[in-house]
Order: sequence, then structure tokens, then C-alpha cells
Amino acid sequence: MAFSADELRVLRRALATALHPAALQDEDVQDCLRLAESLDDAVREAGRLRAFLLADLTRYREALPGSLPGYLELLQDALAAGYDPEADDLAALRALRAHPRAAGLLERCQVLAERSVRARLARVTQATAPTTPTPTPPRPRARLLALPGGRAAADEPKPSTPKPPVPGERPVPKPSEVFPPRRRPVPPPPPEERVAG
Repeated sequence: MAFSADELRVLRRALATALHPAALQDEDVQDCLRLAESLDDAVREAGRLRAFLLADLTRYREALPGSLPGYLELLQDALAAGYDPEADDLAALRALRAHPRAAGLLERCQVLAERSVRARLARVTQATAPTTPTPTPPRPRARLLALPGGRAAADEPKPSTPKPPVPGERPVPKPSEVFPPRRRPVPPPPPEERVAG
């Protein structure tokens, strides 16, 4: 795509305005709009030319081997325009590899096709790869504070004064009250005493 001298002047003014915002005159705005419209037309035209070139390339490929010179020339033009060779192109060039120009194009197309496949695989892998979460750094630990009544307080002797029961609260019984001491059974008297009595 080539710009005329007038279009380059308009483009330069538009870029200067983008870098250093300032109020534009109506004439400058109209020039920028015309340039944008011209660019859109050029992009559409390039798309149409590309579609025509690829359709022509397909027709020449289907007419091989009789269309060999035209096919090789169209393929070179398509490659120069960024065309990725298809499997049909590689198959056609393999069948024509006896021709030196076709053999050279086959090597070039194989490199481009391999590069294209690798790029597609990388995109697919990137899109389907599970995202590994970034490990978050551990949060800082809170400082432990000494509270009254901790371990040091357990080591100190406690006063042995029983606390009085709170009104409405039953006192806790002592173990001897719950489980009275077992009394040994009195052995029965000897048999002689039983007879005498």
C-alpha cells in the first residue's frame, strides 16, 4: 500500500495531533476522514485481490500438469502475499518435483507449512492448557501474646480457700461424699461360739 504526498501530509498532521492533542480545523478533520475512507477501500480491495488470487491458484492447481508455469508463478505471488501453502499445494509440488523450479518451491512450502502447523499447535495448546494458579506468598504469622493465667500461673501455688457457692448454684460434692469408703465385712464368728450361744 502506497500513500500519495497529500495523504502522507494528512497522516503526519493526524499523528502530530494524536501525540499533542489540539483543536483541529474543519478542513483537517475532513482530510482525516477522507484518508480513513481511502484506507478502508484499500483494505477491502486487498481482500478482494487475495480471494481472486487464491481462487486462480486453485484453478491452476486442478489443471496441473498442463498449467505448470502459471501455477508456479501464482504460487510464488501468493507466498509473497503471506499465503500458507495447503496440503493440496504440497501434494502437487511433490508430484512435480522433477521440475527444478517446482522442487525449489516444494522446499520453501514445506518450511512454511511446518512453521504454520507449529504456530497453530502452540495457539491450541495455549488455549487449552490449564492455567496454573500463581502461588500466593504465605501470610505473615500473628505474634503470640502472653495472656495472664498461662503456664507460668499454673506453676505458682494457689490459695486453698474454697470459693463460696454462687446463689442458685449447687456445690460440687467431694468424691468421698459421692463414693463413701467401703467397709470391710465383719468375718463370721468361729463355729465353737455359734454352738455355745
